[in-house]
Amino acid sequence: MLYSKVSSACLYGIDGVMIEVEVDLASGIPQTTVVGLPDSAIREAVERVRSAIKNCGFTFPMQRITINLAPADIRKEGTAFDLAIAIGLLAASGQVQLPGLDRLLIIGELALDGALRPVPGVLAMVDLARRNGFHAVLVPEGNVEEALLLEGMTIYGLQHLKQLLPESGLDHGKQEQASAADSATWERLIRQPTREGDASAPAAEPSSIAEDYCDVLGQHHVKRALTIAAAGMHNLLLIGPPGTGKTMLIRRLPGILPALSPEESLEVTKIYSAAGLLRQHTGGLLTTRPFRSPHHTISAGGLIGGGGIPKPGEVSLAHRGVLFLDELPEFSRTALEVLRQPLEERRVTISRSRAAFTFPAHFLLTISLNPCPCR
Repeated sequence: MLYSKVSSACLYGIDGVMIEVEVDLASGIPQTTVVGLPDSAIREAVERVRSAIKNCGFTFPMQRITINLAPADIRKEGTAFDLAIAIGLLAASGQVQLPGLDRLLIIGELALDGALRPVPGVLAMVDLARRNGFHAVLVPEGNVEEALLLEGMTIYGLQHLKQLLPESGLDHGKQEQASAADSATWERLIRQPTREGDASAPAAEPSSIAEDYCDVLGQHHVKRALTIAAAGMHNLLLIGPPGTGKTMLIRRLPGILPALSPEESLEVTKIYSAAGLLRQHTGGLLTTRPFRSPHHTISAGGLIGGGGIPKPGEVSLAHRGVLFLDELPEFSRTALEVLRQPLEERRVTISRSRAAFTFPAHFLLTISLNPCPCR
């Protein structure tokens, strides 16, 4: 077999996009070409895949190799295609047999020795695969807990490319024994939810919130205003001289906000996954409302999101939670002006030459400032 096709995915904003990785082996001078609008990280994947395949005991095909990422009119970026390219090459050259499932999604970054590294946005990609009728997903071991948050999918966890080698001691000249070895190899990779990683277990928080209003003496009128703001998701402005407790009181606001609903929890978790901020948390879906407090030197792009393929900014990371602007007059006028759309429409639309990206941005805006610049 000189041709193979496997399925992978990439992030486009905060949503996943299905990508087919096609590998063709042909006679000719050995060379590898990647087509389909790849960025530099994907073009460099050829060298990572070559070293990983050789260092894991497989044979890199010494033929003319063409790798196509379809659809070809979508710009692809990131390292999530490394594993799909490697398995596509091994499948095309007959060194690896895929599991007996109709549709398998493959995501992961390869190290030169064949080890698998986690990638951001796995939750959005797995959710997309589930909605598109996929039955299983192969991810790095570091992304297994994140992938297990969604039910109805078989999750394969891979630590090293060597794990795809069939068990030793079998006669690979016999097709039945070789197939049995491949089946046993894939069965060993299946991961099941644990009590700590189950979606029903207590979930992690997007930020460490240890403050509580029981630590604050007095300030009853401000506490009353904060309670009303929390109950109705009303924006809040505190004005007063330094040292009166404005920041202290606002930082305790998430402690009295209600927990996220299951739909909101999945929505917020997908945003943090796409931003690469979910790896530091374990447990399950995020159920505590986020609290974001950017520094006053933040740019407009950092506040609403940006980039060639835009990533979520602070207003999206604060979705369903609190965005705190401390010392409002210190922020640039440009940064404050871009808050108009998210405050009015509760979403952010960023237009680029190839597409327009819309991020959710429904947050409670809290502001503190001194009565005059001299204070």
